[in-house]
Amino acid sequence: MKKIRFPKPYQHTHPPVRDVSKLYEEQLTFGERAADKVAAVAGSWTFIIIQSIILGAWVILNVTAWIRHWDPYPFILMNLVLSLQAAYTAPVIMMSQNRQADRDRMEAHNDYLINKKAEEEVRVILDELNAQNEALLVIHESIAKLAEEVRINRQQLNAIEASEQES
Repeated sequence: MKKIRFPKPYQHTHPPVRDVSKLYEEQLTFGERAADKVAAVAGSWTFIIIQSIILGAWVILNVTAWIRHWDPYPFILMNLVLSLQAAYTAPVIMMSQNRQADRDRMEAHNDYLINKKAEEEVRVILDELNAQNEALLVIHESIAKLAEEVRINRQQLNAIEASEQES
């Protein structure tokens, strides 16, 4: 019988999988966390609705003069406030987006490393399956050979029994 060989057991030599999001969050500075919060607030529907209500109230109060005209039409003070808001909010949002792009690159690199590990382990599994297929083929051939020997021995036994019955 042919000797059956299997590959050596797989040794996991890679480091454990890490949660990139958690690692990235741990290294954030106060400014980066603040930029993320500002971007989250300024990019929400709540902010847009509240700002629209405030601007609408500003215009209505100044046009109707219920209180007094602190910013008459064409609302130069309101334009100044909105310009200042845009001047400070836009760079903070861009900082947050740049940081998010860095995080995305880090996660993509981590995904690549995990995919390499998975590919290596799949290759090992396929080698194991191939070895099992070869082992099954050897076992099948051995069984077929033994079955043939049993058939031949049975025929010989039947021939001997038939010759003994004749005599």
